[in-house]
Amino acid sequence: MQRTIFDADHDAFRDTVRNFLEKSVVPHHEQWEADGIVPRELWLEAGELGLLGFMMPEEYGGGGVNDFRYNAVLQEELTRIGASGVGFALHTDLVSGYLLSYANEEQKQRWLPGFCSGEIITAIAMTEPGAGSDLQGLTTTARLDGDHYVVNGSKTFISNGINADLVIVVVKTDVSAGAAGTSLLVVERGMEGFDRGRNLDKIGLKAQDTAELFFNDVRVPKENLLGQEGQGFIYLMEKLPQERLTLGVVAAAACRTVIDMTVEYVKERQAFGRPISTFQNTRFTLAELETEQRIAQVWVDRCITELNAGTLTIDDAAAGKWWTTELQKKTVDACLQLHGGYGYMTEYPIAKAYLDTRIQTIYGGTTEIMKEIVGRTMGL
Repeated sequence: MQRTIFDADHDAFRDTVRNFLEKSVVPHHEQWEADGIVPRELWLEAGELGLLGFMMPEEYGGGGVNDFRYNAVLQEELTRIGASGVGFALHTDLVSGYLLSYANEEQKQRWLPGFCSGEIITAIAMTEPGAGSDLQGLTTTARLDGDHYVVNGSKTFISNGINADLVIVVVKTDVSAGAAGTSLLVVERGMEGFDRGRNLDKIGLKAQDTAELFFNDVRVPKENLLGQEGQGFIYLMEKLPQERLTLGVVAAAACRTVIDMTVEYVKERQAFGRPISTFQNTRFTLAELETEQRIAQVWVDRCITELNAGTLTIDDAAAGKWWTTELQKKTVDACLQLHGGYGYMTEYPIAKAYLDTRIQTIYGGTTEIMKEIVGRTMGL
């Protein structure tokens, strides 16, 4: 089925992204997986090409085009080559939305030029050791003391946590107000009392730095409050659909990639004197996966259109997130099975895809939480 959401400008952008990735990522990603982190120099190179700030206004060094189709192109191309360690999505798809919508003019002048150039790497810190997907159960606090907030608490599973220079931290500024006491504070590298724990050892996404963050009486200037105090939970609800759409984009692209690599493999692999592609089970399995990928892609493309129009709902994003990521798990598992014993060997891309995929139904809100969101919109 022909995709119709992209035009010539998006195709040209895809060519730029693909050339950059083939030259600057593909030859090095295996080493970055061993290192557990992507070098900051890659961010600077991407920034120079305009791959990080295309959605930001031109006066801050951006491209002036806030169109999620460009975000989708970037994530699809990263997924196509298995570059799961390059944390651009958190920067371009998540943090960008908060800065565009809620940062004041002084904050934009301070942060956006470095955001666009790659000199400032960003992250967002929501998850806590005892809260998981429960954003209303957060315990990290920010107490106003004169011209500063004093932040105490910890976060975990924070993507870009080691590299990040600027972290949007979800805090409680009023512990007695429930969700209405939630605010967003920007904590910057070098602030006293702000410490990073270890680079967490994960089963997949090996090159993606994921860290614990600790806040011990960190004095954050009032000027680093993002938006209005007490509005943080509302801001999160407004921006989480875009995060979940990003995961759907990756899921559909991952399904496409592993199906294509498996089709090539089964045409070449012999069993009982003939290619395993000639067996009915192989054909039926891949036909089913192909059909479901096409359906997923239509859904994702429609959600991209809705997001650009400002009409993507929380429940539609949740429905798409859980269904596409569960499909990704199913697809990768079935394709690994068709690879047989070789699929279990880490030298084969399907094995890496299997390990990288498992997080998709967990972060950004678990499948179970997504179903709760959809169920509630049904009046259940």
